[in-house]
Amino acid sequence: MSELLENPDFFLLDQDLSAEDVALRDRVRAYGRERILPVVNEAWEKGEHPTEAFTGLAELGIVGTFIPGYGCPGLSRRAAGVVARELGRVDGSVNTFFGVHSNLCMGSIYMLGSDEQRERWLPSMARIEKTGAFALTEPAHGSDSVSLETSARRDGEHWVLNGHKRWIGNGHAADVIVLYARDEADGQVKGFVVEKQQDGGYPRGYEPTVIDGKIGKRAINQADIVITDLHIPAENQLPGCRSFKDVNTVLKATRGGASWEAVGHGMAAFEIAANYALEREQFGLPIANYQLVQERLATMLSDLTSMQLLCTRMAELQESDQLTDAMASLVKMTTSRKALDMCRTARDMLGGNGLLLENHIGRHVTDMEVVSTYEGTDSMQALIVGRAITGVSAFTRTRR
Repeated sequence: MSELLENPDFFLLDQDLSAEDVALRDRVRAYGRERILPVVNEAWEKGEHPTEAFTGLAELGIVGTFIPGYGCPGLSRRAAGVVARELGRVDGSVNTFFGVHSNLCMGSIYMLGSDEQRERWLPSMARIEKTGAFALTEPAHGSDSVSLETSARRDGEHWVLNGHKRWIGNGHAADVIVLYARDEADGQVKGFVVEKQQDGGYPRGYEPTVIDGKIGKRAINQADIVITDLHIPAENQLPGCRSFKDVNTVLKATRGGASWEAVGHGMAAFEIAANYALEREQFGLPIANYQLVQERLATMLSDLTSMQLLCTRMAELQESDQLTDAMASLVKMTTSRKALDMCRTARDMLGGNGLLLENHIGRHVTDMEVVSTYEGTDSMQALIVGRAITGVSAFTRTRR
């Protein structure tokens, strides 16, 4: 039983990993336990970002994931998924920070930027000497981010941006922010890079405020950003972003990270619940001796295994460029539902002790509530799958 709890992999899927990927998995796992787990509960309770622990991610050889060169490892989709899984297994906030910095921000620069821009920003970001953010979502545009309203107007050697962004992870502190806005001249979405100034502040017109009062992902801060006549040098425009279609290439390349994170939360929930069942005694016996408890653990392992199989197949389809939007949505919908149910079950099995941060499961429950919402809500994923089934779109309708 102890081996299964150390690596809940009932169908031995990790046996197909290369020796390098196994070593990568073990480095990330050890880092999470030794560097993140001892500090994350305090940071979570305070709603603070444990910066020192997070910057140690640069030591693992994972920053930049699928990007080759520029100090990045060029990982396979499967290896990148394992990284997200292991980070999510220890804490969702660290995986969100990593995904925003390494995949969305760096991925945008790599896929949509020029050679000069890649050389300018990616190496320092791979070393986490500079941190990144990805500013797409707006107060009125989450699921329909294609309709974003932040505007951009060319004015000589600068672009002038106006608008409002919200729920931007690390958007209050990042050194490099990839920000998307709609060009007033042609109505198309363009990409821009906002940089901190030498004094450590942001250029005038970029005003971020940390969003308070969150119930999940509390060890990373999200920003509400008001943008007023923000001047961006023309050299900071990403030339490869000419429409929202190009933004989608980045989203497609990073798609799947939330599903792998959900697997990590599920692994943590199973591990916490099973260990507790073996240690907690009631009526003279460890509760693991009782049939209802064993049935719940068996159901959790079944759900976890199905999630692992789905994500493994998703990575294979990504590598061969066969993954469709509907396939990715089915995986996200399924893993989010199952992982959230697993976390809730584990919390219930711990009884009152499940309410204590020291037992960790509370973080996973609330973080999974967030995972179920970001990168496409559960409802939106279901509608994308529904469109694939019926050929009818239930969410793109003309307003009357």
